[in-house]
Amino acid sequence: MPVLVASLLFACKREQITMNPESFSAQIVENNATAINEAGKNAASHIEASEKLQIPSQVDLPANLPAGNSRVATYYAVGVQKYKAAIKPGSDPVAYQWVFVAPQADLYDSYNNKIGAHGAGPYWSLSPSDSIFAQHFSPARTVVSPDAESIDWLLLMPKSGTTPSGIFADVDYIQRIATKGGKAPLTPPASLYETVEVKYKAVYRFSKINL
Repeated sequence: MPVLVASLLFACKREQITMNPESFSAQIVENNATAINEAGKNAASHIEASEKLQIPSQVDLPANLPAGNSRVATYYAVGVQKYKAAIKPGSDPVAYQWVFVAPQADLYDSYNNKIGAHGAGPYWSLSPSDSIFAQHFSPARTVVSPDAESIDWLLLMPKSGTTPSGIFADVDYIQRIATKGGKAPLTPPASLYETVEVKYKAVYRFSKINL
């Protein structure tokens, strides 16, 4: 298949995701919270537990029939979500709010080895020759975490204008699931110069469309 045609095909397939108003039912919330909370402290146990999660349609992979999809890699991230103060639009007198800046986390594999990093972009990198940048779909594919204290679950795509490399070369989808923590503080900043780093953990899945 010519490269140009293949690239266009991939782009079209990545967009074949129908939005569904379905969110987490009470039972899904309970099942997912149980799976996350029962996970041990190491990466292997969290990755294993994540396989038991029920993924809601908003962040699930499209069917991409007839061949479907396959998993390229799964990593566990431990780090922080960074926020900075910003002026709250329309506030009078001036008030401040937290604005997301970037993630910063270490990546671990299913053998509990620290193998890479996750940072602003966002990007995931295992080495200079194994990296990927991501962006949201339009509209964004997100769903609130079953844990009210944790950041959303996401479905992302490779970032336009970048080329995934190495192990990520064929990746079409990136999912952030099984999140724990990371939300901006409930107390707003008192000045424009404040910053905060909130600890978080998550599982990232990288998948490709089978041709």
